[in-house]
Amino acid sequence: MSFYTSLSGLKGAQTDMSVISNNIANAGSVGFKRSKAQFGDIFASSPTQSTKMIAGQGTRLNGITQQFTQGSYESSEKTLDLAIVGEGMFIVKGDPPREAITYTRNGSFEPTPDRYVIDSTGAKLQLLPIDANGNVTNNTLAGAFDLRLPAGAPTDPNSGLVNVSIGLDGLVTATFANGEAQKLGKVAMATFPTMSGLRPIGDAHWQSSGESGPPTIDAATNGPMGAVRSGALERSNVDITEELVMLMSAQRNFQANAKAIEGASQLTQTIIGMR
Repeated sequence: MSFYTSLSGLKGAQTDMSVISNNIANAGSVGFKRSKAQFGDIFASSPTQSTKMIAGQGTRLNGITQQFTQGSYESSEKTLDLAIVGEGMFIVKGDPPREAITYTRNGSFEPTPDRYVIDSTGAKLQLLPIDANGNVTNNTLAGAFDLRLPAGAPTDPNSGLVNVSIGLDGLVTATFANGEAQKLGKVAMATFPTMSGLRPIGDAHWQSSGESGPPTIDAATNGPMGAVRSGALERSNVDITEELVMLMSAQRNFQANAKAIEGASQLTQTIIGMR
């Protein structure tokens, strides 16, 4: 039995090292959220047995949970580089025919030749419609639309776009050569009842799941959404020093379990070799 007990410890330590290694590898990834492996002990006995006379039977992986804590920030020269100060996530939509909705903390956006604003995966940033006073009129996924920068002023198409600004509340305003300004909408953001239940799909993007619960859609500065910082990016929340200490601990745990298996093997050989 000691072989299988220590084997579960080896597998657990190996999983722990894999999770930590992935965290370290993504320390420089924009919007990345570190993960943590959580383990539980295995204990089994029959109703008639005294638990005082039974040893545990090893460990098992309870789950790998994502840690949605705030990452550090770095300044940027680009207006369309956005960072969130709060719990919200940007909403982006993929290309047809699927047009998959995903959520991200990676705010590195840029315009395409046809003036759509996309992220690093090519998904389009979503806006919420607003009225003349800048108030959101529809805070649902069905009401969200793609952010597309206008080519010219509403009253004079020959007056080209000269500037785009994004406020703390996510309000996107376009300014044109004739001095005219146009409010395009507010950046759509989402929060979830259980953030750790989101399904990661890579590139700092997540999809909603049954474990995360349905999204709450709104603009920045409302509830836990947080504020939008233009000209900044959120770095990963990986602390290299902490990860290296945890990696060394996982390595020692792996070595200790391997040593226990070696001891059990030597004991078995001794018993078998007895005459």
